[in-house]
Amino acid sequence: MSWLENVRISLRGLNANKLRSSLTVLGILIGVGAVIILVAVGTGSSQAVQNRIKALGTNTITVLGTGRFGRGPATTGTQTRAATLTAADVGLLQDRTQAPDILTVSPVDSTSVTATNGAATSTMTVTGTTPTYIGASDFQLQAGRNLTSSDVTAHTRVAVVGTTLVSDLFSAGANPIGSVISLGSLQVQIVGVLATKGSTGNNDPNAVAIIPYTTAQDRLTGYSASFSELIVQSRSSSDINAAESEAASILAGANHTTVSALPFNFLNEGSLLSTSQSTNQTFTVLLGAVAAISLLVGGIGIMNIMLVTVTERTREIGIRKAIGAPKSAILGQFLTEAVILSLIGGVAGVIIGVAGSHFRIVGVQPVLSWQSIVEAFGVAVAVGVFFGFYPANRAASMRPIDALRYE
Repeated sequence: MSWLENVRISLRGLNANKLRSSLTVLGILIGVGAVIILVAVGTGSSQAVQNRIKALGTNTITVLGTGRFGRGPATTGTQTRAATLTAADVGLLQDRTQAPDILTVSPVDSTSVTATNGAATSTMTVTGTTPTYIGASDFQLQAGRNLTSSDVTAHTRVAVVGTTLVSDLFSAGANPIGSVISLGSLQVQIVGVLATKGSTGNNDPNAVAIIPYTTAQDRLTGYSASFSELIVQSRSSSDINAAESEAASILAGANHTTVSALPFNFLNEGSLLSTSQSTNQTFTVLLGAVAAISLLVGGIGIMNIMLVTVTERTREIGIRKAIGAPKSAILGQFLTEAVILSLIGGVAGVIIGVAGSHFRIVGVQPVLSWQSIVEAFGVAVAVGVFFGFYPANRAASMRPIDALRYE
């Protein structure tokens, strides 16, 4: 018999038991669809996390003070002294001789205030810093200008603001450049507007006003001698670990301590991205493995149905073998029927999986992986062959006389 004849007989057999065939196909459909959708959810979740980390800048290191350390002035008992980040530290880190891999250092002094413009208000973050902060934090200017070194030196009351602040305080289409707004008790003139930046979790990076740190310390934060953090930018992503080592060594020397005892935390964004990628890849693989279990269940369903089919058609098998049908013809017929079941289920599962990947699931926008589609469909076909072989071989191995006597 030709393979086309096997396909024709198999389709006729499946059509004769529509409900049973549909339920068998459903098992494969669910398995393939689940693999595609869950892998898409895992990939989408991974990309969302990576985008949030990249928004912070993949070649930046955030230096945070941790409190107090060591021994203080000569007094009785154990004392500690404050661990602070100062303008002197910024100067040391910007020394190209000591830190050749560091591109920029941006001091940060932040606070939350209510911004007002007439009757309009907006709760946002004021970041006191230097001109290099915008580039290091992956912001882009949409209009106007950046802060300048002279703004910092002269304690100028100017601000570069985010789009959320603009939409909250100004009417649609209005040009905010040159307008004066109040940041708490501080009045500033808007000199620049930042381009919209993607959200990082629950925080809105566009609800921000960036002003000279000298102005922030004069009027808002009051911490005239220290900063809450430093944003250290390396010359490239490949230099970030070297830049971190240089920053740690310089700060350790400035604080008369060792790197291991340094009272600062270093958040390496490049390391965070690498760790995130590894973790999310493992998460996606686990999701796919869990979904693949349903493919196994679907394969067991194919085996059960094919065993029933072989039992029902025992006399037909006996007649065919009695008139000379070889073992390969019987094997091919029933194996073809099992593969057709898995093929139909696989195609339907791909359609369901691709369609389902276009909807947000538990707050995550799935990202379709064509590799998962090919692999899920391939496994579905393999499942049909694997689980269909035993029933087909059992049918092909029957003795004609025993098959003809079967009631």
